Amino acid sequence: MRVLDDGAWISVNDSREVRVSELWRLDTPDLCQCALTDLVVENFQSVGVDGSTVEAKVYGQCISCGTTGITGWIPIGRIRGGDFVEFDRSAVRRVRR
Repeated sequence: MRVLDDGAWISVNDSREVRVSELWRLDTPDLCQCALTDLVVENFQSVGVDGSTVEAKVYGQCISCGTTGITGWIPIGRIRGGDFVEFDRSAVRRVRR
């Protein structure tokens, strides 16, 4: 698991799985004052695994208030049976500090 192309992709087992330019809905009061942050993901800072959960820290911008910054750890998927399964992109993701 690694970040590729200057932060544009997350690769799992040499397969590009998650890309920037997605809109993620986050519960992250540390990033901005919006009740829920609608974050345009601009760059992956790091990727890691906590148990079977794949998480990433990202740089992005809230489209509601314009705040930019780096998030805490965001769950993006799971390792299930050795394969990566991405979480539903429309789900609200809770950021772990």
